[in-house]
Amino acid sequence: MMAGVTDQKAIIATVTGRVQGVGYRYAVVREAQELGLVGWVRNVTDGSVETWAQGDEPNLEQLVAFMREGPRQALVRSVDILSVNPDPSLRGFAVRF
Repeated sequence: MMAGVTDQKAIIATVTGRVQGVGYRYAVVREAQELGLVGWVRNVTDGSVETWAQGDEPNLEQLVAFMREGPRQALVRSVDILSVNPDPSLRGFAVRF
């Protein structure tokens, strides 16, 4: 049996702190692509960054660990994780505007 969306997990992560204007979204995209995850990341008008990520649980955990640190210029205050159902239509990982 081929691995499909059924054994994938998906999360929405909301990151607060100094996470806009510091390359945070692009760092998340690079990390997620290296981990083989699919999804997106975007700035939210309240100053936070929202990420939808899905894939294997160990890789999601690695991405969350990365998001808690962020790139050098970022100052992450909190990362809130919400488990959601995987979206089978997602391909790749990109910044959304």
